[in-house]
Amino acid sequence: MRRNKYTPEELHARLIVTIGIILATVFALSVLSLLWALVFVTQPMKQAPNDAQFIDIVSTLTVFLTGTLSGIVSANGLKSKPKPVEQEGQKDEPKK
Repeated sequence: MRRNKYTPEELHARLIVTIGIILATVFALSVLSLLWALVFVTQPMKQAPNDAQFIDIVSTLTVFLTGTLSGIVSANGLKSKPKPVEQEGQKDEPKK
């Protein structure tokens, strides 16, 4: 059984969807882990330096992922236009 080959546009679309799903999953898990650590874990009155560094790293990561995810989604939506299909018998005339 032979599978159909994908066109470059279909491969590009699949790649973008895969990257978007992975980045969205990582973003959601990092936000949920940060919320879990802040809400359900008992915190001492004074914040430990390790906790401060962890929160700083995770917040930087989420900002980076937000920008990356929005950039991928918006950029590919703008530049991925379907190519027009030429009909037989009609040829493009050179513009003057």
